[in-house]
Amino acid sequence: MGKEKQFWLLKTEPGEWSWDDQASNGGISKWDGVKNKQAQKNLKAMKLNDLCFFYHSGANARRVVGAVTVVREWYEVGGEGVVDVKAVGEMRRPLDLKELKGDEGLKAFQLFRQPRLSVVPVSKEVWERVCELGGGFEGDGKEDGGDDDDDDG
Repeated sequence: MGKEKQFWLLKTEPGEWSWDDQASNGGISKWDGVKNKQAQKNLKAMKLNDLCFFYHSGANARRVVGAVTVVREWYEVGGEGVVDVKAVGEMRRPLDLKELKGDEGLKAFQLFRQPRLSVVPVSKEVWERVCELGGGFEGDGKEDGGDDDDDDG
């Protein structure tokens, strides 16, 4: 069998590249401008079809707003490493940083340990919890079923 799907969080300043920019660009973009060595290492570790949270950073917008998938693995353009990502869908309910930090199920979220890193690995457990809190994202295959599997207890 192939490698298990990995999960990531990609940060962007909405004034530089927002979810609306991502969605209106045919959904596909080069994820570039990553300067930090650890973030570059994470970018390089991404594989085809990995899922990534699209996170707005900045003083007034720290929140998970959508999900993208890797459609082209690491390559170089002008000496800079990039991956191509495609919009999957908007979060049904965007989750701000304060709410994420307040959830007991997210204590291990790497975002909290390395808050300045622009490309952050996300464990499967954290991915699932964030999706649960935000009601998932458009395109996750859960539109028609509503929340019949949800258990509020």
